[in-house]
Amino acid sequence: MAPRIRRLGLPVLTASVLALATACGGGSGGDTATESSAQPAEKIKLTVSLFGDFGFKPLYEEYKKTHPNLEIVESVTQFNDHHSNLVKRLATNAGAGDIEAVEVGYISTFTAQPGKFQDLKQYGLDKRQADYLDWKWQQGLSKDGSQVLGLGTDVGGLAMCYRKDLFKKAGLPDDRAAVAQLWPTWQDYIATGKKFAAASVAGAKFVDSPGEIFRAMVNQAPTGLYDAQDNIIVASNPEVKKAWDLSNQLTQENLTAKLAAFSPPWNTGFAKGSFATIICPAWMTGFIQEQAKDATGKWDIATVPGGSGNSGGSHLMVPKQSKHPKEAAELIGFLTSKENQAKVFKEEGTFPSIPALYDDPSIQNFTKPFFGDAPIGRIYSEAAKALKPQHLGPKEADVRTAVGNGLGRVEQGKQTPDESWAQVLEDVKKIK
Repeated sequence: MAPRIRRLGLPVLTASVLALATACGGGSGGDTATESSAQPAEKIKLTVSLFGDFGFKPLYEEYKKTHPNLEIVESVTQFNDHHSNLVKRLATNAGAGDIEAVEVGYISTFTAQPGKFQDLKQYGLDKRQADYLDWKWQQGLSKDGSQVLGLGTDVGGLAMCYRKDLFKKAGLPDDRAAVAQLWPTWQDYIATGKKFAAASVAGAKFVDSPGEIFRAMVNQAPTGLYDAQDNIIVASNPEVKKAWDLSNQLTQENLTAKLAAFSPPWNTGFAKGSFATIICPAWMTGFIQEQAKDATGKWDIATVPGGSGNSGGSHLMVPKQSKHPKEAAELIGFLTSKENQAKVFKEEGTFPSIPALYDDPSIQNFTKPFFGDAPIGRIYSEAAKALKPQHLGPKEADVRTAVGNGLGRVEQGKQTPDESWAQVLEDVKKIK
């Protein structure tokens, strides 16, 4: 999954219409006078429902300077809970936020329900199309392409983050260019993991868990879990089985720390240095920095095996049940503006979905001391330019969960890879 963050800067503001109450009074003595006294604008509360820290809080404060009648309340829940709650709230037509963040693994689930969301075209946001990567824009449309249901915040172009200190202890090169040469392919990545394991670095495994490795490999393939006709092809796509086998090889070679992504032990693993490498879409850099506050200079970033790919990225949507859809749409326009996407990247790490920024010197030359002044802007710009979009099916997240559960059963020693694969195929057959 790609769960958690996004960020942003100077806005293009659309002025919202503030309701003014006027009172008229009549004079006495035969003269008629009309007085108009403006009453305070009605306070409007917007709830923004997210699944992690998107880096929006400074932007809310900036926005409220020109929208003093607006109260913005941010509601944050865990990734899976956030999306499952949204499914339930749409079904009952109650409880959804005015703005809901939706991660890419779930976007097709919700764009398949256009009647549940506002068409942002009616608020002029269709004019933003030229800003976006074409495939990112298309992800936010209704299936027939007639409605704009969500605007993108970020993309998850891939890299590989690694612990330089742990590589050095294992006798491996720690320079990012040399590290990239260790693993042009995923087979080479596993071979490097074996060398790391042979060095017996105390308290550290080569990788956190196989789940995100599987996701990265599948995302690099021309076709993933679905075909273009929305048929689940887990059983028939050889790229999926290849990713399954290689991911399980990490487990079989005892290269994983058995830390499921976004679990509390996984969070602690960053601080403890429990693993030496991790799949690293741009948004992950902010997460690492947050969880491993005392590890400045120990982490670095290299290219990912296979060269490119995408993991994560989100859209902002307005449910039909919002009482203030116009104001919500205007806030989305602000949060996703070119200037603000650039600002959020620099502050939090989530990479813009607006390609005009990729060659901007302020992005290209952006570095972070935490990652040893790695050229983060250039690394993720190149990754984003190399992205080849993949069709996502309506139950993409459910299929990924079924496969991820299967990888977990193998890692926990509950099933062999073959046994677990057979169960995965049965589980995905039940997904409708």
